[in-house]
Amino acid sequence: MGLLDGRVAFITGAARGQGRSHAVRFAREGASIIAIDIAGPASPHNTYPAATSDDLAETVRLVETEGGKIVARPGDVRDSKALDDVLAEGVAAFGGRLDVVVANAGINNWGRFWELSDEQWQTVIDINLTGVWRTLRSATPHMIAAGNGGSIITVSSAAGLKSLPAEAHYSAAKHGVVGLTKAAAIELGEYNIRVNSVHPWAVATPMGEDPTVEKILGDHPAYAVSFGSMLPNLPVADANDISDAVLWLACDLSRSVTATQLTVDMGATKT
Repeated sequence: MGLLDGRVAFITGAARGQGRSHAVRFAREGASIIAIDIAGPASPHNTYPAATSDDLAETVRLVETEGGKIVARPGDVRDSKALDDVLAEGVAAFGGRLDVVVANAGINNWGRFWELSDEQWQTVIDINLTGVWRTLRSATPHMIAAGNGGSIITVSSAAGLKSLPAEAHYSAAKHGVVGLTKAAAIELGEYNIRVNSVHPWAVATPMGEDPTVEKILGDHPAYAVSFGSMLPNLPVADANDISDAVLWLACDLSRSVTATQLTVDMGATKT
């Protein structure tokens, strides 16, 4: 018996990295998956490789290898219709229910706040904050209609609890996710839907291994005090480490937990 047997989970940003890890882990635990990813460039300011349609196809293959069912479509969390369409298709395919939402899609890029362009600022806010709101807005009516309660997990960041230099736009968006999460938890409690945020630190994904970080710290060594793990043997987490936390919040083991900010950060927010 899997921890998510018979349940349906919607995951954004599922083509690779943490999103793919969550999809595969959930399938292993018995869930059917609805997945979306832009599967292409999201901002010209990003300095790490964009996800591709091949990445999304690989997520499908890996979920199916676990014996799971999946509906996966390319789509942007800035596009409400894309979210509505994939959810309508997936919920219909999987028996009219939706139990878990993981609002994982996000981007990051770098620059001091007064040197960010309007477009650079707005794109990060639109994807990392407004995209989470759009995801929850599209998914919540399906969860309420199914009448099974459920769990929503928003993926914030250590930067959602402790602002970081050279990414004010990212920090602002991820702090905003915390406020949205808490409000949603209050509003959805009467439907037995729990809402919590997860706060990773550095994770070994293309975004987490952005080569621009080294340049930023080289140009501004004073920023280094804001970055670091308390665990010398674990400076960077694996995506599976984050999936462990997300799975716990998704399943009944955390049935008494809502409106919580769960750090999976090797102590980084306490330094």
